[in-house]
Amino acid sequence: MKTLAKLPVTIVTGFLGSGKTTLLRHMLDNAQGRRIAVIVNEFGELGIDGEILKQCSIGCTEEEANGRVYELANGCLCCTVQEEFFPVMRELVARRGDLDHILIETSGLALPKPLVQAFQWPEIRSACTVDAVITVVDSPAVAAGTFAAFPDQVDAQRKLDPNLDHESPLHELFADQLSSADLVILNKADLISPEDLARVRLEVAEELPPAVKVIEASSGRLPLDVLIGLGAGSEEHIDSRHSHHDHHHDDDDHDDHDHDAFDSISIELPASDESLLMDALTQLVVEHSILRVKGFAAIPNKPMRLLIQGVGTRFDKHFDRQWGREEERTTRLVLIGQALDAELLETQLRAALSV
Repeated sequence: MKTLAKLPVTIVTGFLGSGKTTLLRHMLDNAQGRRIAVIVNEFGELGIDGEILKQCSIGCTEEEANGRVYELANGCLCCTVQEEFFPVMRELVARRGDLDHILIETSGLALPKPLVQAFQWPEIRSACTVDAVITVVDSPAVAAGTFAAFPDQVDAQRKLDPNLDHESPLHELFADQLSSADLVILNKADLISPEDLARVRLEVAEELPPAVKVIEASSGRLPLDVLIGLGAGSEEHIDSRHSHHDHHHDDDDHDDHDHDAFDSISIELPASDESLLMDALTQLVVEHSILRVKGFAAIPNKPMRLLIQGVGTRFDKHFDRQWGREEERTTRLVLIGQALDAELLETQLRAALSV
């Protein structure tokens, strides 16, 4: 009997009004044939609108769409995980041969860490893995010091939920949403000045491990390659992420497909020493806003080509096939990121390889 691969799950978190639903809608509209299940967490009129997601063009009938959208009502997702989340996940696990990906949108006040920890449960862990936790930041709200677009509504929402700590300032909740992130999106970047955006980036970076990338977006319009396929395996390292609330959990229409300020740069190089190449690529990722590296390399005296996949500073590589008899043995790489200078990157890479 064929063993099914683990089903990747993307968790999207962020305050009310940050743009989580718009991001999910963009992902579904650009699913490119992927069969995606969606779990959304509604909280009265303040939460996300499941009907918007059901209207997305996800390549299935309305009946099928209704079967793939799970609205988890009555409070914070992380606090109702035993009552509602587990049965839904069990149903999806049973259908995982029919699915390619799961998207989970938390409520605006959900703490992502307990939800990620739920993926350590044996019944889920054997079938699913957290591909990434994506935290969506409302850049203008952070610049204004409110952290949420509608702080009064968020505060009212918090007071209505007996499961939440009513005393924690919004800044602590904001920091906890960042602490679990594998990717942070500074959304609505077009609505504030470059100076304010730079301040927001610095403030966000203070709450993040160095390896977590921070990218900018307007209305969540980002390439799907940047959002899924990160392979973070968040459940494996979530326990080491600090949270202010650890003690509470111990035992709009944007149908265009613009990809704001994203660059995809192709670089061709001659055969290179493997260790030199990997060190040089790692250094490039550290110094520049490079999110993904994809391609293959020619290694001297090796009859097979080296396939390279990089997400942030984490690289996977293996020799995938023999070079063809008439095939040119050359290294071809694609770098994906924001505000990339193609000439500078190629010059730096060639210098590191001395080619």
